[in-house]
Amino acid sequence: MKPFDEQIAIIKMGTVETLPDGEIEKKLKLSIEKNRPLRVKQGFDPTAPDIHLGHTVGLRKLKQFQDLGHQIVLIVGDYTGMVGDPSGRSATRPQLTEEEVRRHAETYQKQFFKVLDRSRTEVRWNGEWFSKMSFAEIMKLASRITVARMLERDDFEKRYRAGEPISIHEMFYPLMQAYDSVAIKADIEIGGTDQKFNLLTGRQIQIDYGQEPQGVLTLPILPGTDGVLRMSKSTGNYIGIDESPEEMFGKTMSIPDNLIVSYFELVADVPFERLQEIKRLMQNGGVNPRDLKMELGESLVRMYHGSDAAGAAREGFVRQFSQRQVPTDIETCIVATSDGQMRLAEVIVKAGGAATLGEAKRKIEQGGARIDDTPFTDPQGMVETARPFLLNVGKRFYRKIEFKR
Repeated sequence: MKPFDEQIAIIKMGTVETLPDGEIEKKLKLSIEKNRPLRVKQGFDPTAPDIHLGHTVGLRKLKQFQDLGHQIVLIVGDYTGMVGDPSGRSATRPQLTEEEVRRHAETYQKQFFKVLDRSRTEVRWNGEWFSKMSFAEIMKLASRITVARMLERDDFEKRYRAGEPISIHEMFYPLMQAYDSVAIKADIEIGGTDQKFNLLTGRQIQIDYGQEPQGVLTLPILPGTDGVLRMSKSTGNYIGIDESPEEMFGKTMSIPDNLIVSYFELVADVPFERLQEIKRLMQNGGVNPRDLKMELGESLVRMYHGSDAAGAAREGFVRQFSQRQVPTDIETCIVATSDGQMRLAEVIVKAGGAATLGEAKRKIEQGGARIDDTPFTDPQGMVETARPFLLNVGKRFYRKIEFKR
């Protein structure tokens, strides 16, 4: 194992808090002394089919622990996923079916290992223990925390004061996440700052079940490409790690300038010295932010698609947007229809230019949609299905649309 000072510097890099104060240092020193790797846990609920860069903030921290010789434990939340994490929510999440969660989880497992070393990662499904629990065991778990303690959660408190409904099953979520730590005997759990209540509940439940409580490490929440909301597929402000090199590079070029340093620090592979130089350049105004976004986009594409794809994506972006050229190899999309007209927002979703109708309508309202190079600004507007056309959404998305009855 590497020396303590080197390990703790890497572990704390890019973190928000380590809790309680001194706990992770104590566990790390004991780990080095006894040559026993720490068991470091993070859970992922497969509530959507793909992983985006926001997820990789935690995965990359896990990779750092892994490279330091510690044991990573990934919890695939097939049971917690069916409940839905209430953290930061103003309303109850729609419950997913077991089939939906399983389908998403299969995709997640493939994408996890674009960041982590599969051979050194322990993957567990929390259905392993929750599916076997008797009702008496569930009641025992529920008795470990009070309603008053649950209502200390910021999101529950706000909903309670506003008269918004809070379902009992939502209150089980922190307990379930906490019991995951008991089941795998976690030494450390990591998560976003919105997970702080859940992570600390894990410590409490471990003590109640006779275990040494885990240390807690919180990480920043990655803002999406809009620079306002957290990265999420539901808001359309995401960069998926399985997206095409061109889409990944183009979306990176669209982020606000004030996110450049955060993205380099949290989701890109750059040497420490280069990161410090980028921070100085941004502070002093000694660089065109566009050049740094090019470097960032190339770095991200290289990580998930390789060097050749990264270079091609950069060249394609320069050709297409700096020289204002429309790409020559535009994909054709066949859209099924039974009418002579269809809402453009629906066409955009079917063609893959937006994840939801809401996102498609927002892009249209913001002037981001063009048909045969003519702006289209009515979010409820219809298009004729009798003829094909060239669809352009935003700065990067082009499709030749053909309709089929």
